[in-house]
Amino acid sequence: MAVRGDELFIGGTWCAPSTDRRIEVISPHTETTVGHVAAAAPADVDRAVGAAREAFDTGGWPRTSPAGRIDAVRRLAANYARRRSEMAELITSEIGAPISFSQRAQVALPWSMINAFCDLAQTYPWREARPGRYGSDIQVLREPVGVVGAVVPWNMPQFLIVTKLIPALLAGCTVVVKPAPESPLNALLLAEVIAESGLPPGVVSVLPGDGSVGEYLVGHRGVDKVSFTGSTAAGRAVATACAADLRRVSLELGGKSAAIVLDDADPVVVAAGVRSASLSNSGQICNALTRVLVPRSRAGEFTDALAAEVSALVVGDPTDGATQVGPLVARRQQQRVTGYLEQGVRDGARVVTGGTGMPDGLDRGWYVKPTVFDRADNSMTIAREEIFGPVLTVVAYDNEDEAVAIANDSDYGLAGSVFTADTDRGLAVGAAIRTGTFGVNQGYTMDPFAPFGGVKSSGYGRELGREGIDGYVDTKSISVAPKQDLATAAAGKGA
Repeated sequence: MAVRGDELFIGGTWCAPSTDRRIEVISPHTETTVGHVAAAAPADVDRAVGAAREAFDTGGWPRTSPAGRIDAVRRLAANYARRRSEMAELITSEIGAPISFSQRAQVALPWSMINAFCDLAQTYPWREARPGRYGSDIQVLREPVGVVGAVVPWNMPQFLIVTKLIPALLAGCTVVVKPAPESPLNALLLAEVIAESGLPPGVVSVLPGDGSVGEYLVGHRGVDKVSFTGSTAAGRAVATACAADLRRVSLELGGKSAAIVLDDADPVVVAAGVRSASLSNSGQICNALTRVLVPRSRAGEFTDALAAEVSALVVGDPTDGATQVGPLVARRQQQRVTGYLEQGVRDGARVVTGGTGMPDGLDRGWYVKPTVFDRADNSMTIAREEIFGPVLTVVAYDNEDEAVAIANDSDYGLAGSVFTADTDRGLAVGAAIRTGTFGVNQGYTMDPFAPFGGVKSSGYGRELGREGIDGYVDTKSISVAPKQDLATAAAGKGA
């Protein structure tokens, strides 16, 4: 699983970093070092943006036909497929994701997204003709926005890189990727895949670095568009930095999504669905269903079923195929989530299963017990703030209108779901919830053909689907005078 950790991937070339700074990658399971990589500095960002700028302004990639770009990205997908096992093992070692989840969601899903974006690009309206209102012919062109700075967090590293990098490439943009310092190894493996795929010089750079490097990239005047995934607080800073120069930006930020359980739902089905949609990756997913809204008349049934499902989860070594919940990414994250568990108890919520302390049988690693709270209300901290760990909060409601109001009573609006025996009823509830994505009898599925993104403090802009390509193009309209107007003008000139 060795990657080229001594060098940076700048403009398609492996080269020495500008400083001797290093990033230490630590296993969340063993708390031991699993690798070191070169850390980018502002001078390296300057080199990468300069290479991207030259490739975009004078190079061939933006001027290659859409079909040519699709062929190049399909070659990348084929090379990616051969490295999937290696990629999954790296991600598990870096962030502690259970290997089964790494194989399925951290790697196989991004690979399928690459191919899906290529399929979308084949039917995307790069150029279309429209009849004008006043007789002119209108040509609408969708052209690459320019140099893209893509900043991604550690929790779903390949998925989040792919959903930015691939549509940007297909649109004809050049890209500088800044992965998180917790998960640089898989990003450098992706750089190796890109190098094998023969993209032109300058088109892609990958620069591991800390927050200051991301901040420098986001504020760089050579970047035309920033695509950022991360916390809402950091997203506000990114938006402010881009606003100063009127540069394009898209933000995929935090969430506090609600699962609305209607009174006709099956408790066992609900428990399995919420567990799958909420506790994968140890709950470190932005669209997790962390608020479970249940009818008060059946609250005990649903809470008991959920507690039974959560307490049966296998917690432990993420390299073991039987493990369902691994450690959190870092000690600071473990301490943060533990703080929320303590706050929930202070606020009067009841721990139904889980709670503080290490899971049974573990004496090291950054673990937190999968936890279910009930007797909570929507004003509590555990119901309002994004915990980003394996913690579920059950809130009871008296009627469907109240359930909708509770779901909407949040600063966030990324995802949500409803569980019901009546699909039409579920669709009506979904239409009433103010979120960017929603699921009926499931968590949101991340279908590559459907746009993904949030509203309110969950950000703006969309990834995936045709809209995922829209975010990396500028729309130009060209009006062509009618032929009779040209003839009239020529006659007038001759007279």
